[in-house]
Amino acid sequence: MLAEAERRAYLEALEVDVWTLRGSAADEKPITADDDSVQDSEIVSWSELREKVSSCTLCSLHRTRTQTVFGVGSESADWMIIGEAPGAEEDRRGEPFVGRAGKLLDEMLRAVGLARDSVFIVNLLKCRPPNNRDPTVDEAALCRAYLDRQIALLSPKLILVVGRIAAQHLLETDAPLGRLRGRKHYLNDGKLPVVVTYHPAYLLRSPTQKRKAWQDLCLARQIMSELAA
Repeated sequence: MLAEAERRAYLEALEVDVWTLRGSAADEKPITADDDSVQDSEIVSWSELREKVSSCTLCSLHRTRTQTVFGVGSESADWMIIGEAPGAEEDRRGEPFVGRAGKLLDEMLRAVGLARDSVFIVNLLKCRPPNNRDPTVDEAALCRAYLDRQIALLSPKLILVVGRIAAQHLLETDAPLGRLRGRKHYLNDGKLPVVVTYHPAYLLRSPTQKRKAWQDLCLARQIMSELAA
């Protein structure tokens, strides 16, 4: 039997995208009985999940955070927006995508007829990594159960994932962002479409890429139109 990494390498070479939510024994990092993370078999409400996240001490990030950043928006939204991790201002305010990058994200959403409070915005990590460094593999793995439960509770019709780090962790691939954007991916056994685009912070540094980001937003809007047809 092929190892998981080897199997994925073959699929990528064939340009076949098959992504699933974490949940199988092969995909999940073992969690001990003493862990306070969310088990896939648990049925929890939004309030229970918020409480679990706010008190989480699974990784060392809890020692340096000001507070956890759970997510904001409508708990019945059709769109879920997923970023990488909180920054300094997000850590201070407890809300994802604030500051200049957040304002640009709001503008991107308005361009396709969406208000910030009509979508649900989250990050892969719920705590800020020191100095805004990239999440480690272990941090992302330990926090993934919270994200998966948010997806399950929200049951969105589409996920827009912004930035290379978030996209690679969500889709469990090391493919560059250029290969991930401009096409449809799927989670949840092909039932949940995912569109990848640039992070707003990157677009602030590289405004010439905004045209490509607009193309990605148009793809997401097209998918939603097809689902509604």
